[in-house]
Amino acid sequence: MTFEITRCGIHGFHEVLGIDADKIRVYWVLSSDDADAQQTSYRVEISCSQSFSECLWDSGKVDGNQQRNVLCSPKDGFLSATFHYWRVTMPHTSLIFRTWFENEPNRWKGVWIGDNGDKPLYIRKSIHLAEKLARAIVFASGLGHFNFVCNGDPRTANRHVLDPGWTNYHRTVQFVAYDVSEILRQGENILGAHVGNGFYAGDQGDDRFFWPCYEDNTYVRYGNELCFFAEVHLFYEDGRRETLTTGPDWKLRKSATTLANIYSSETKDLGAYPTGWDAPGFQEDYQWKDATPVTGPRGKLRYQSQPPVVLHETFEPVSSEIEPGTVSFDFGQNMTTMIKVQVKGSKGSSVIVRFSETIGDDGKVLMPDPLFKQFETGVFCKFTLAGTGVETWEPDFCFTSARYIQVEGVSLGEGRNLPVIQSVTSRHVSSAAPKLGNLKTDKEDVNSLIKMCYWSFVSNLFSYHTDCPQIEKFGWLEVTHLLAPATQYIRDMESLYSKILDDIVDAQEPDGLCPTMAPEIRYMCGPLHDTITWGGAVALLPEIIRFYYGSTHTFEKLLGPCVRYMEYIQTKEREGGLIEHGLGDWGRDIAFGNNQANIETAIYYRCLRNIQTMAREVGKPDVEARFRAWADRIYAVYNGRLLVTDKKLHPYAFYTSRDQPGTYDRNMVAQAFALQFDLVPKEHIADVQQAFLADCADADNRIQAGEIGLKYLWNTLADVDRPDIVLEMARQEEHPSYMRFLRRGETTLNEFWQDECRSKCHDMLGTIYEWFYSAVLGLKPETEAYRTWTVKPPLNSEFQCVEGTVECPYGKIAIEYRREGDGEGASMKVTVPTSTTGILVLPKETSKVTIARLRRGLKNDAVTKRGTRINLKPGIYELQIQP
Repeated sequence: MTFEITRCGIHGFHEVLGIDADKIRVYWVLSSDDADAQQTSYRVEISCSQSFSECLWDSGKVDGNQQRNVLCSPKDGFLSATFHYWRVTMPHTSLIFRTWFENEPNRWKGVWIGDNGDKPLYIRKSIHLAEKLARAIVFASGLGHFNFVCNGDPRTANRHVLDPGWTNYHRTVQFVAYDVSEILRQGENILGAHVGNGFYAGDQGDDRFFWPCYEDNTYVRYGNELCFFAEVHLFYEDGRRETLTTGPDWKLRKSATTLANIYSSETKDLGAYPTGWDAPGFQEDYQWKDATPVTGPRGKLRYQSQPPVVLHETFEPVSSEIEPGTVSFDFGQNMTTMIKVQVKGSKGSSVIVRFSETIGDDGKVLMPDPLFKQFETGVFCKFTLAGTGVETWEPDFCFTSARYIQVEGVSLGEGRNLPVIQSVTSRHVSSAAPKLGNLKTDKEDVNSLIKMCYWSFVSNLFSYHTDCPQIEKFGWLEVTHLLAPATQYIRDMESLYSKILDDIVDAQEPDGLCPTMAPEIRYMCGPLHDTITWGGAVALLPEIIRFYYGSTHTFEKLLGPCVRYMEYIQTKEREGGLIEHGLGDWGRDIAFGNNQANIETAIYYRCLRNIQTMAREVGKPDVEARFRAWADRIYAVYNGRLLVTDKKLHPYAFYTSRDQPGTYDRNMVAQAFALQFDLVPKEHIADVQQAFLADCADADNRIQAGEIGLKYLWNTLADVDRPDIVLEMARQEEHPSYMRFLRRGETTLNEFWQDECRSKCHDMLGTIYEWFYSAVLGLKPETEAYRTWTVKPPLNSEFQCVEGTVECPYGKIAIEYRREGDGEGASMKVTVPTSTTGILVLPKETSKVTIARLRRGLKNDAVTKRGTRINLKPGIYELQIQP
């Protein structure tokens, strides 16, 4: 039996060059051609030597098949600023993985520097190296954002943009680690940074839009001085080490970018750019001054653990000159973007770039919402040409969502005495979280909807999960847990969600309240500040990480904040345990208040159960018992107040809302929430499912849900195997309807069920994406991290062909489904990764499947099995199904 290790890592960390934890949990992925191959034991060792001549920590031989959530906890922690190596050994296999740790007792030696101002600046340091280095690592941070460079080499930043991640800078400031070993050389070297505002010191400018403004046009800043920090760790071949730090001996000057408004509004004079400033040989002039030590942010420095923000796909446009001097570019896809423009023109010519998700009949950028008309006039970038030939402009510190780019002050060809556009490229910008899955069907409208959801999701993932990258850019929290089961099919979200949990803890208030957004840049009031469906992410995300990624690394840190939040929510209980003070089913009829008791009490119940699990995992039996009893009480109150069993109104039990006191309604959201949150007594499940379907029928299979209820609508329709209702809801001619968006030419989801919507790249309505993977492709995890998973062919659907793959935590799952002619039979090809068990789910005990395992292109003898659950060991299978 042989294994190959195909992937490994540390839970909760995307990059591993500056980890600042004294406990880590590691994982590895195995692959074998043997269907019966199983890991029976492992040993993990950590050493400061690549030869492992001495061990810092050794698990010893551990019997078992555990490959994830393996705790490594040296007695005295990890060594500061020291390379560590870890390996996992088992029969015939070994692996070495290098990382870097910075532990808490060691204080940073560098200081924050700046020029006491709030406009972008360049910072540089010339260093001379007399000999070759073995390694060179830079730890750096710049607020609000910074672009780091060494010797003018674009490899320095490792593709990062918008470093560091957005946090509550009063509590936490992220630093980033860069390996410049291959860039530094003997002789002169330049370390440099370009620093801009971000949210840290937001800058509206004189004529631009800035969303966090209050009614009096003021807005809150974390700080008023842009600043930069760095430590440079040099490792010589003979074992010597040297540390260089920021201080007054670094030089700086104002940037050619004079406005860096995070809301996609920058101003830059290309003629003022000091060409070569970030490379050796540059001669500083009078504009370069000694850096000033500044106070810097109050927050604690922490490693940037989430995936960095990077540029992904590029798109070329179709262009049209809509009037003299104004050119419109259509990229065919709405997405988050950092535009790149190349222009040739005379010195001093000004060019304006506007961004839009919508254009009017005249072809110009359009904001459909009259309350946000400033987006037409007050969101733009402006650059002035140096007159040096073909010049390139791209934003330094901002991004937005746009399909259309309007460039003013230019032409498409010569002869108009205007700068001439050479090229315009849209570069999609998003989190570097690894891509995991893909899915397509034989229905083109469904494929278009899947694509629409995908682009909506990836356009809202940065150093936090927003629901809107254009209008607000805020870290609203409900989307994190509502969309987690969908996003885990397409991106590895573990480290990003882990960072978001840190943001929530930083945002938690003294009384225990977790607000609706984190980081919190604009203080909201009432239910827009205090709603459990948003703040409850603090207790929902740890369990999501455990279930989908097999790790409990957040439990110990989050248990206390979760307990405090529940103690706060308990003060809001009504009638013995109901919660109904928040936003309810937000997004239904663009209002709030629907089904508050049903939704918010169910979320409360789920949070309590999750905390019960967390307490058991971290060894707190008293807390576990407390929350078990607490959850049991809420279960009883929920059913005592909301479950109607007398069968006077309907011949079945059902759940009512409390939207109209004194009357019993029966809506699909109330039934779906009770069913999906395991709140329905077993004897009433069939009744409540009947009530749910009855309400769907009474609504003519039209969506009757806002963004919160929507996910549970699809989950319930999957449970009762009614794909026909899902697709009928999605295909309605009028809103609410997904297909109406597509028919109108949208390529990402609108914020609300509206045609003329202010935001057209909102992901909060995208929960149907989960249904496509779980109910159409048929793939669902059954136990943690897909150790066992189910595949249920969509036999009761209109689909003739479905294909998809998902790189699950144990390897790649691949599924192909084809219906056999006009009959009920179907064929499938299924790939089961090593260390997992796939379970084929069929409708009846008499259902039959013929199974042939493929190995090196050859088929094993086929076997026939019957039943509703057929186990598939690791391997590739061809299946013939007779349901």
